[in-house]
Amino acid sequence: MRRPRILADTHIPYLKGVAEQIGEVEYLPGNQFTREAIRDRDALIVRTVTHFGEELLSGSSVQLICSATIGYDHIDTAWCDTHGVAWRTAPGCNATSVEQYITASLLLLAEKHHLNLAERTIGIVGVGNVGSKVAVACGKIGMRVLLNDPPREEREGKGIFTDLETIRREADFITFHTPLTKSGEHATFHLAGDPFFEELPKKPFILNAARGGVTCNRSLTRALQQGKIGGAVIDCWENEPDISRELLELADIATPHIAGYSADGKWSATRMSIENLIRYFSLEVTPRYASIPEPAQPLIDLQDIPAAAQLPHAVWHSYDPTGETAALKASPESFYRFRSTYPLRREYHAFTVRHAGKQISERLLQLGFKVE
Repeated sequence: MRRPRILADTHIPYLKGVAEQIGEVEYLPGNQFTREAIRDRDALIVRTVTHFGEELLSGSSVQLICSATIGYDHIDTAWCDTHGVAWRTAPGCNATSVEQYITASLLLLAEKHHLNLAERTIGIVGVGNVGSKVAVACGKIGMRVLLNDPPREEREGKGIFTDLETIRREADFITFHTPLTKSGEHATFHLAGDPFFEELPKKPFILNAARGGVTCNRSLTRALQQGKIGGAVIDCWENEPDISRELLELADIATPHIAGYSADGKWSATRMSIENLIRYFSLEVTPRYASIPEPAQPLIDLQDIPAAAQLPHAVWHSYDPTGETAALKASPESFYRFRSTYPLRREYHAFTVRHAGKQISERLLQLGFKVE
């Protein structure tokens, strides 16, 4: 069989040198995937920066779209399904990375607003690969966890799940981990709109590391301005890369859609994309993958760190979003550049912790750190 002709986003890590083992490859930035560029390609390897539907795909020879992401709202799946264009994603590839982002952000909010997380409740809206990881981590750091996932509840029964009204009433933090859907009984577009922010007795902190459209810019901005919520952590924005400057200034933590951008997660996404290509085109090849570089400072020594600060110190050593927040607030027009040139971080398992207290050691092990 002829080797597939592939057009790949040049900003997908660990792909160059691997994709060439299975096909004829050209690389372009994701925002340069035009009708002309994709016309004669058999397969695309993409990110979320371009929408793939009739406007781009009609008349092309594209048979397969591999998205190196967990989501697919940037693909017109209905059009693809009816026009013979297969599409694949990389479910779960960045779940630990997003959990790392949420945990680091929760600890920063706790420090900034003088909160004890062990005395607080978090509501997790969307309990798939990512939300499930976040739930486990929040439990490990002592939080009470409420779970909301209507599609899962319909399949599995009420069990561990609760309704959104209970989360609105009882949660001190509400974090979203749903796909973005605009139709159906459980549509998530503007799930956090005006009605959501009315009469929130605990003035919760809102975290969105799912999709920008799950929270409404206007509603979230007004809720912050009117003091209906305690603050916000925003990684996913409506209208990226042209994000709301007003909302940006109000957010406690604001990052350029990079919560899932760990080296480990990106490596997994690349591997899953390559495997999808191999299966679809029935290729007989065993590709060789690049190794993931070690972190610059893999050792975390807590010997001189007070017991109460050891857990945050270790987590922030692995990832701290404050620098990215400052950079984005200083230069919001650089959103696309920040995201495309992001220096990939490592997840917990790449770090070794020494001299942690016994209780903290157990929590760090549960999160995924190596502990000596």
